[in-house]
Amino acid sequence: MFEGIALAFTAYFAVRALVRPDGGGTAPAAIVGLVLYVAITLVALYAESRERSGDDGGASRERAGSVLPAWAVAVVLAGVAAIPVLVIASTPEGERATSHGTSYIGALGAVLTIVCARHRPISAWIGIAVVGLEASWAMGPLHALSLGLIGSAVWVAVAQLLMIFTDRAYRDTARLAALQQATSAWQASQAVRRLERRRRVQYALAVAGPTLSRVIATAGELTDQERTTARLAEGRLRDELRGARLMDDDVREAIAAARLRGATVTVFDEGGLDDLPVADVEQVRHELAETLRDTDAARIIIRSAPDPDVALTIVGRSGGGEGLSDEDDVQLWREVPRPRH
Repeated sequence: MFEGIALAFTAYFAVRALVRPDGGGTAPAAIVGLVLYVAITLVALYAESRERSGDDGGASRERAGSVLPAWAVAVVLAGVAAIPVLVIASTPEGERATSHGTSYIGALGAVLTIVCARHRPISAWIGIAVVGLEASWAMGPLHALSLGLIGSAVWVAVAQLLMIFTDRAYRDTARLAALQQATSAWQASQAVRRLERRRRVQYALAVAGPTLSRVIATAGELTDQERTTARLAEGRLRDELRGARLMDDDVREAIAAARLRGATVTVFDEGGLDDLPVADVEQVRHELAETLRDTDAARIIIRSAPDPDVALTIVGRSGGGEGLSDEDDVQLWREVPRPRH
C-alpha cells in the first residue's frame, strides 16, 4: 500500500511538471530533471539494506531491512540537489512560480518523505533544507514557503512521527514476545520441578515405606538384616535428596555395594552438572560408578560443584582420620573432568 501511494504521487508530480498551461514544450533540462526524479524515487523505494540485526526478535530484523542504505541516501540527496537547478535553469524567470515551475518542491518533498519513513530522518531534513534554499534563491523565501515548501516539511515531520510510533510499537511487541517466552519457560520449569518432586516423593515411599511399616509393626525390634535394609534405605533417601542429578541405577548399585561392605558414602550435588547435556551427565555417572566399584575406601565423599574443568570429585579415605587435612588417610582422589566437545 505504501509503495502504491508513493508511485501515485510520483506519477502526479511527473504529469504536473510536464503539463504547461500555455501548451509550450518542455525544455530538455526539465526532462532530464524529471527522469532523475523518477530514478531517485525508485531508489528511495526499492533500495535494499544489507544490514543484519542480532537475535533480539523479528521486529528488529524487520526494521533493519527497512533502513535505506547509505549509498541510496547519497544518490537521493545528490538528485535532490540537482533537480531544482535543472528545473530553474530551464524555466523562464517569470514562470518560476507557476505550477510546472514549482512542481519540484512537492515532488522532492514526497521523495524525502520516503527517505524519512525508511529511517533516515536527518537525511530527509537535510534534503528539505537544500530544496528550501534553492527554491528561495529562485523565487524568494515567501513564495517558496507558500508554494509547497511548508507542505513538504509537514510531510517529512508526519513521516518522522509515524516512524517513531511504529518503532516503539515494534519494540513493545518484541519485549512482549520475550516476556511471553520467559513466562512459558518459567511455567515449563515449574512443571518439571513439580513432576520431579512428585517422583521423589513416590521414590521415597517406595524405598522407605516397607521399612517404616516394619519398624511400626515390630515396635522397633528389627533383625540384623532388617537393620541393614533400613540403613541402606536411609542412605538412598539421603542420596536422592542431596545428589539426585548424580544418581542412576549403576551409581545406586555401586553405592549400595559400598555400604554393604561397611563403607560410609556421602553425596553432595552443588550444581556442577546442571549445565551439562544428558549424554555428558550419563558419561560422568558411568565413571562415578566404575570408580566406586574399584575402591575399598572406608569413607567415600562424592561432590559435584560448579567448576570449569572438573565435573565431579571423588575422595576415598581409610577409617583412621576425621578430617580431610590428614593426607596420609587419603586412599582415593579422583577428579572426573567435564566432557569437552
